[in-house]
Amino acid sequence: MKATPAQAVEVREVMDIRQAAHYLGISADSLYRYAATGFIPAFRIGNRWRFRKSRLEEWMDSRSVEAEAPAPKLVRAQQKKPVRSARMLGRSTRTGS
Repeated sequence: MKATPAQAVEVREVMDIRQAAHYLGISADSLYRYAATGFIPAFRIGNRWRFRKSRLEEWMDSRSVEAEAPAPKLVRAQQKKPVRSARMLGRSTRTGS
């Protein structure tokens, strides 16, 4: 039996790893790694990871603000004058004498 939109996974305030991974659109393995390293806000109850929807939303908002910040302007080095080739220099010394 297929799930209808009304029966789709309900997004709760406190989610387990599977629900949070589905909510974020990433794999559960990636979410485990992010939670264990502290990259994403999470907490443990016993040996199970839990995620607050409100904290995940705040985290996503803060990450998107960082991504939307303008990149620093690149300063180009002054363009150097073209160097005459050795061949051209050799001719000018021969004809210039």
